[in-house]
Amino acid sequence: MRIAHISDAYLPRLGGIETLVSGLAGHQRRAGHEVHVLTGTRSRGTREPVGPDAPVVHRGSPTGLLSDLRSGQFDVVHVHASVFSPLAMSLTVAACAADLSVALTVHSMWPGHPAIIGPAGFGLRLRHRPVAWSAVSRAAAGPLRRALGPGPAVDIVPNAVDVDWWRAAPARQREDAGRPAGEVVITSLGRLAGRKRPLPLLRVMAAVRRQVDPSVPIRLVLAGEGPQLGRVRRAVSAWGMSSWVELPGRLSPVQARDLLSRSDVYVAPADLESFGIAALEARSVGLPVVAKRASGVGEFVEHGREGLLVGSDLDMVHALTALVTDTDRRTTMAAHNAATPPSTTWDEALLRTDRLYRRAAELAERSLPMVEVPA
Repeated sequence: MRIAHISDAYLPRLGGIETLVSGLAGHQRRAGHEVHVLTGTRSRGTREPVGPDAPVVHRGSPTGLLSDLRSGQFDVVHVHASVFSPLAMSLTVAACAADLSVALTVHSMWPGHPAIIGPAGFGLRLRHRPVAWSAVSRAAAGPLRRALGPGPAVDIVPNAVDVDWWRAAPARQREDAGRPAGEVVITSLGRLAGRKRPLPLLRVMAAVRRQVDPSVPIRLVLAGEGPQLGRVRRAVSAWGMSSWVELPGRLSPVQARDLLSRSDVYVAPADLESFGIAALEARSVGLPVVAKRASGVGEFVEHGREGLLVGSDLDMVHALTALVTDTDRRTTMAAHNAATPPSTTWDEALLRTDRLYRRAAELAERSLPMVEVPA
């Protein structure tokens, strides 16, 4: 197939949508499809990847990308949207007007009522168009269905990671890492933006530090970059946390995997986490995961077995305190996660994506080339 992915945000900007689109495009290229990515994100001087797995990336103004879309002769257009995705929504309208097969995946938690949906309101104008809707989790699909109202079907097309690659993390060698004996390392990876809640996480961890006996060493590693990095740095200093909080910045996948292999617990503090790719990576490595119950992390973390799902920041304080102080519980969860890989794999994601494309073609009254997909 000739596939166009449309996303306001793409690499080298780093986030959930960017990571997913890059991974999906690579897997589709390996399956033999011709894949293009249309985005408004600038390259920042970074050269585009080349090779058999790399998609063709179009970067530019909405007018230029519209021209690329119309001239591309694409079999399917796969739109990736957040709450505010003006480029994606405008190109979706253009793709529908051109009678193309259009699939639209929502990667965020939309407000569940049209009256308060705000910037996503433009997307609701698409509800009567021939668009195959999907969301990345059941948590994200619920409010999307309520916002769209009766009529449009919403499939679940989950995000995915290369589970085997993350499970191949090097064996932990805590002494070689220079860690104090008995230290508990809590890690969080992600874009340091408001909705990811890095500052509330610092408050949660300050409360954990107060509740745990001072003789138990704790270290928080908060990795990533973003608009709140400066505020986070200032808060760490002002709140007296510099001696036990690390801010290593943006990490490569290999660096992130090595960090997770040296950690004991992963924490995802966001309230409106539609899926949680970094949490899935941590779960794949074998870490117990602490996250909000209403988030999409519950798609791959069972409460009490693979981690702890909580309802509030106060509950998160209690959950993290329990895992820091109860070594047996923490190691039991870690052993289970190490022995039991998550079921959220690329095979499943690709199968559901193909089904979404078939539905998009049916809505547009078009046909798609037949391809083999996993049984």
